[in-house]
Amino acid sequence: MIRRIFMDPLLQKEIEEIINCNQIVVFIKGSREQPRCGFSNTVIQILDTLNLDYKTIDVLSCPGIREGIKEYSKWPTIPQIYIKGEFLGGADIILELYKTKMLQEMVEALKHS
Repeated sequence: MIRRIFMDPLLQKEIEEIINCNQIVVFIKGSREQPRCGFSNTVIQILDTLNLDYKTIDVLSCPGIREGIKEYSKWPTIPQIYIKGEFLGGADIILELYKTKMLQEMVEALKHS
């Protein structure tokens, strides 16, 4: 039998507000100034290279969000990146999007929307 965990509605609302109130939001371990894992650092460096305005959420200081965002996105790892409310993925996906210039295209489209 598969057991499904249901997210607390208040936590879900908090996560949705964070995602929907920011064009780009990144759930990371640590802060933008001091990432606390290599994958979070990779994402920060990519986004900073593109001179983007984005918000970070330190999941290490918010245990509820740390677990809740994984349930919300159905993605098991941190970091997690959202652009205009859409979940893009983690560090490996962002790195690939960056290398293929697709991330740059997405960001440019944001400027014109």
